[in-house]
Amino acid sequence: AKALELIKSQDFDLILSDIKLPQISGMDILRHAKKENPDVPVVMMTAYGNIKQAVEALKAGAFDYVVKPFDVDELKVIITQGMERWKLKKENIRLRKELKEKYVFENIVGKSKKMKEIYSLIEKIALTDSTVLITGESGTGKEMAARAVHVLSRRRDKSFVSINCGAVPESLLESELFGHMKGSFTGAVSDKEGMFEIAEGGTLFLDEVGEMSAMTQVKLLRTLQDRKIRRVGGIEEIPVDVRITAATNQNLKKKIEEGKFREDLFYRLNVISFEMPPLRKRREDLPLLVNHFLNKYCEKMGRNMKRIAPEVMNVFESYPWPGNVRELENVIERTIAIEERNIITKESLPEELFNPRKKPDTSHIFEPGFNLQSHLDEIAINHIRQARQATSGNLKETASLLGMSYRTLRYLIDNIR
Repeated sequence: AKALELIKSQDFDLILSDIKLPQISGMDILRHAKKENPDVPVVMMTAYGNIKQAVEALKAGAFDYVVKPFDVDELKVIITQGMERWKLKKENIRLRKELKEKYVFENIVGKSKKMKEIYSLIEKIALTDSTVLITGESGTGKEMAARAVHVLSRRRDKSFVSINCGAVPESLLESELFGHMKGSFTGAVSDKEGMFEIAEGGTLFLDEVGEMSAMTQVKLLRTLQDRKIRRVGGIEEIPVDVRITAATNQNLKKKIEEGKFREDLFYRLNVISFEMPPLRKRREDLPLLVNHFLNKYCEKMGRNMKRIAPEVMNVFESYPWPGNVRELENVIERTIAIEERNIITKESLPEELFNPRKKPDTSHIFEPGFNLQSHLDEIAINHIRQARQATSGNLKETASLLGMSYRTLRYLIDNIR
C-alpha cells in the first residue's frame, strides 16, 4: 500500500517487487506502476511454483523476473540491464524534447543559419495566399517545406494534395490535374475530379513542375490567371480556390532560354521563392538529423535506441551526400534494420559511403561568360597553327596532317578568328 502511494508521487528508475505480498499482489503494483509511467522497468520476484504468474507479469509489461531462491549476481545483472534500458529511454525522451523545442520546425530538422532563415520566411509567407516556388537539389526537403507552408496557413484544415509532374506520363498529367469527363478518351469510363478539385480550399503542391509539357503549361497558366479549370473533354468552367506551391530541381530560367518553359508561367509561379540548401552546405545540422532519424526508425521498428560511434560521425561528415537529407535518412533506416547491436560502427555502414563517386571539378572551365563554341574554335586554331609550323606552311600537307580536306582547312582559316 505504501508502494502505491510512492509510485503516485515519485519517479523511480526501477521497481523490484515480489509477486506475493501480504495486503495486495505484486501484479497490482506492476499494473499501477505501468499506468503511472509506462517506461519504468519492473522486475518481479517469484517462487518456483509461481512461474506461470511470472509469465503473466511479462505479458503485462514487466521487464523480467527472478525465481527464488535467486543468485544475487544474477539479480544484479537483470537490474543493471533494466537500468540501462531506462537510461536509454530517458535519453531518447530528452533528445526528442530538445529536437522538438529547439530544432524541429514542422518536421524540418536543422539549426543552421540558413535553415533558421527559411523557417522565418515560411512563417511569414504562410499567412498569405501567394504562390510559392521552392527550388533545390533532389532530396533537400522541398515537399516538407511546402507542407510546412500549408500547416501554418489558414488552409491548414483543408487538404494538402501533392503530385509529381515528372512521374506522371505526359498524356495523363492533364487529366490528373484538371480531371476528365466520361468518354473523353479511351479508358475514361466515368467522370473524374482532378487534383485542383480535390485540393479545393487547401494547397496543391506541384513537384518537378519543370517537367510539364508545353500544352499542360498553357492550361496551368490559364488556371492561375482565371482561377477556373476545365476538365479534359468538358466545356464547363469550374471555379477553384486553391493555393499553389511548386518545386523544381531544375534551372527554370535556363529552360526558358531553351524554349522549354514558358516565361509567363515562371513569373506566375515565382511570386515568392526560396531555395532549400543541399546537406553539404549545412553540415552543422548533421548530428541533429542523425539523432532525428535514429529516433524515428528505432521507434518505428521497435528497436532499442542505438548509439552512433564517433568514427561513424566522421564518415558522415566527410561524405558529400549527393542525395542530400533523403539519402541520409535511407542510410540510417537501412543500418537500423540490419544492425543487431546497440551501437552503429563503421562496419554497419554501406560501402558507398567510403567510396563516393566524385563529380569532376569543372569550376575552372564553366566560369561566367564561358562559350563552348569559342572554346572549341580556340582549340582548332592552336592545332592548325602547330600543324602549319610542322609543315612549314604547306596547307595541303597541313590538311593531311590534321586529317581533313584542303577545302575544310581553308574554310576554318578564313572563318575562325
